[in-house]
Amino acid sequence: MSAQIGFIGLGVMGGPMASNLSSKFPGIRVFDTDASKIQRLVKTSDRTRIIPAASISEIGSSCETVILSLPTSEVVKTVILGDKGLAQSLKPGSIVIDTGTTEVKITQEIAAALSERGLRFLDAPVSGGEKAAIEGTLSFMVGGEEGAFETCKPYLSAMGASVVRVGGTGMGQVAKCVNQMIVGATFAVIAESFALGAKAGLDPKVLYDAIKGGWAGSKLLDVAARDMFSREFKPGGTVDIHWKDL
Repeated sequence: MSAQIGFIGLGVMGGPMASNLSSKFPGIRVFDTDASKIQRLVKTSDRTRIIPAASISEIGSSCETVILSLPTSEVVKTVILGDKGLAQSLKPGSIVIDTGTTEVKITQEIAAALSERGLRFLDAPVSGGEKAAIEGTLSFMVGGEEGAFETCKPYLSAMGASVVRVGGTGMGQVAKCVNQMIVGATFAVIAESFALGAKAGLDPKVLYDAIKGGWAGSKLLDVAARDMFSREFKPGGTVDIHWKDL
């Protein structure tokens, strides 16, 4: 029987991640402060795959590995180290995995505090957005102790196509920072350059066809062009979260 897995945070990214995880590791316990997100996940999954939890404490007391998908560094810290946080209820040897984008100093602070309690920690931020979360093709950049990484790699692989340990504690978050700088700058320059071309009289679709096979071609260009041409701008991740990540 596999170790009990908990998942906290069932938003745009966390919901589909938990669903994909449960398809390969059924019986995961889930929690979110928004009960409707728990109910939505339960309704769309086989009942044997998802077990709703009533609190963070319940997750901590019943799980050996807990995965977080939370919006800010402050929330991550509260969920782990707060008065009723995971650190108070997890058994020694348990592992916490933070898949959000968290400040490096806070990541290292959390890891040190957990280590004093005999608990292990991995920072494992992701890239790929909502589409990759749904498809189970996320890229994980993981920082932390190698033994904990090897233990949890199968769980991360159930949610992603690429799982790479980049170094010690906090290095996953440094890698994500590099990723966000490249992604943010590229999306911005695509928007500005296509606006320039259109203002000068170019057909944006013809422009895209002309440059996509050259050095300007990229996954980011393909995604941006698709949304520009369809005029579909519903965000997978919102601007405020992307700005926070940058």
